[in-house]
Amino acid sequence: MADHSHWDWEKGTKVIHRLSKCDADVTWLEEPYASPDGEKIASIAKVGDEFSVCVNGKLWEKTFEKAWYPRFSPDNRLSCLVMEDMEWTLAVDGEAWPEHYAFIWNTLFSRDGQTIAACIQQDGRYGMVVNGTTWEELYLNANEFALSPDGKHAAAVVQTVNFGQADIFTYQEGGYSVAVNGQVWEENYVNAWTPVFNPDGQNIAAQIRKNLYEYSISVDGKTWDNFFPCIWEPKFNPDNGNVTAPVRQAGKWGLAENGQVIWDPVFTQLWHQAYSDDGKSLFAICAPQFGRWTIVHNGNPWQITVGTMLADLVVSPDGTRAAAAAKEGDKWTIMTDESLWPEWYEMIWPPVFSPDSRHLAVKVEKPGKRYTIVVNGKPYKDVFSHCWAPVFSPDSQSVLIRGVEGGNYKRIVAKLNDF
Repeated sequence: MADHSHWDWEKGTKVIHRLSKCDADVTWLEEPYASPDGEKIASIAKVGDEFSVCVNGKLWEKTFEKAWYPRFSPDNRLSCLVMEDMEWTLAVDGEAWPEHYAFIWNTLFSRDGQTIAACIQQDGRYGMVVNGTTWEELYLNANEFALSPDGKHAAAVVQTVNFGQADIFTYQEGGYSVAVNGQVWEENYVNAWTPVFNPDGQNIAAQIRKNLYEYSISVDGKTWDNFFPCIWEPKFNPDNGNVTAPVRQAGKWGLAENGQVIWDPVFTQLWHQAYSDDGKSLFAICAPQFGRWTIVHNGNPWQITVGTMLADLVVSPDGTRAAAAAKEGDKWTIMTDESLWPEWYEMIWPPVFSPDSRHLAVKVEKPGKRYTIVVNGKPYKDVFSHCWAPVFSPDSQSVLIRGVEGGNYKRIVAKLNDF
């Protein structure tokens, strides 16, 4: 996690910038993006026949043929995918990487923001670029891209065998694998999905499909001994390094660890695992019965359920609490502590726990496309035309609110009693 201790946590409101202003003659400004620390607001700008990025009203010195997907890194650097001389690359704070590609997309960041990666295609082959350095080996196809938390390793599911669209026989022999830092595993599979790194980035697990009917998990290229009719995304236990994944048996879902079932298959659905930092608690989203959703903790489902959707599961830093965005009908609220918040909203974004795990904050949408921040079920007094995810201070006593009100982008530090 990026260090927030050096950010400005003094209570109050700071008007950073009026969105309509830029220090250059621009044709238009696109939607704004706020930095994690709230000190910057950026928009892609049309400048004559070219594009650039305007940050706090100041245009980058360089312009490009095209620009899209501006994203701030966790350490508050601004990246943007840009085109120069009909080829694509990535620019960071206005400086473009030297290598260029036929196409580039899906910017990824390490936990501290020091590493920036993206997916690339060059001469009909696919791979990744990490901090401006391209994989030495590119592949016929690549997808399901992942970057380790420390940024030292990147992975993707890649196609290793060339076969035509109608060549079902070669396909069933297996033509996909996982490449880590450009180096592919020895074993091929019919399909592979969701490569996932362990917390220190040294190991990686992925869903694999052995044949048309059997699925399992491969860890660093070694497949579990047991296979299942269906399987979902694996997770590493941060305590002991074991790998767990939801598995289907006899039409029901349970949980397997290193290939052995540890939660009986009693759920209609089970997915989206989330471990506590110490690995002692494992939460997941489950359907205890058809059409009803809840959170399950160490195999025990909560009694409260919703009927439409449950998403964006997060676990508190101390591992004792979990929360998720819950939808019933066409309205959203938060499910946490085995209950639902009483207020319902048009939309809810992923919830955020405070460092001490005592408080929970979330961005919500109110009627009329108005947005605000809610902490422990209590909304902030102001609403915004744009709003970004809340951030707690290191001491858990303040909340950073980043929002646009009346055309002005504001950085607000609010105390808990302001909610």
